[in-house]
Amino acid sequence: MKKGRIIKLIGGLYTVVDEFHQTKVVKPRGIFRHWKLEPKVGDYVMFDDDTIHELLPRVNDLTRPSICNVDQALLISSSVQPDFSSLLLDKFLALVEFNHILPIIVITKIDLLEKSQLIDLKSRLEYYQKYYKVIFFSTKTTEGLEEIKQVINDKVNVLTGQTGAGKSSLLNTIDPSLDIETNEISLALGRGKHTTRHVELIPLENGWIADTPGFSKLEFYDMKDFQLKDSFPDLFQLGSNCRFNGCLHLSEPDCAVKQAVDEGHLPKERYQNYIKLLEEIRLYKKKY
Repeated sequence: MKKGRIIKLIGGLYTVVDEFHQTKVVKPRGIFRHWKLEPKVGDYVMFDDDTIHELLPRVNDLTRPSICNVDQALLISSSVQPDFSSLLLDKFLALVEFNHILPIIVITKIDLLEKSQLIDLKSRLEYYQKYYKVIFFSTKTTEGLEEIKQVINDKVNVLTGQTGAGKSSLLNTIDPSLDIETNEISLALGRGKHTTRHVELIPLENGWIADTPGFSKLEFYDMKDFQLKDSFPDLFQLGSNCRFNGCLHLSEPDCAVKQAVDEGHLPKERYQNYIKLLEEIRLYKKKY
């Protein structure tokens, strides 16, 4: 048997690449169903010419998109069409941080903004640059392209974000030979169609990158409310100065996070997004 990584899953067939860059299309052992084990893209496995025999331990594991063993996630947020949403960005960031994956923020379609609009957007994201790498990108001018290539080099990357933000267009700009299908944004709905139907790892810039199906919903499957605050690096840092170790930064006295908001050190918008996500987690847990 050989060790390899699953790079594609279509119709119950798994494409696995070994250390010599040779690929095989195989099926998992039937007993995996009995064990409730489901191989996914990114998994390291032991396999032969026909069968996956063993799943090796995962470093991290995402549910949506369904992928594992990822080094970093490029979170694609559109500046316009659809409009930039700090709430959606903070939700992506929290989910990625919770899964122990390094997030990289990529803001697309900046060529569609007026100069003053771009200045305003960069000002809104200036705070994020204290904690995350932020890249502003345009497929038209290719601004930010070289920076993205440097970031993804020799890494296993997942490319994800809001529907219609230009994920497939970004990949086509990095490597035109990929020729991934893209669709225009629906003006009526303000979002794009899901052009990617399956998760697949694509060799790119001495590493791997996954173009993933668009998110119809983002849900906090496994996260508890107290874990959300630790998935915000700034809140985690500030929280060490709260009076109570388990402070959720709501109505507790002597809360360093709320103090930071009052003093202008923590943007009110980001704190409000945290509160909205906390409420969403609690509603989700009540529902399920």
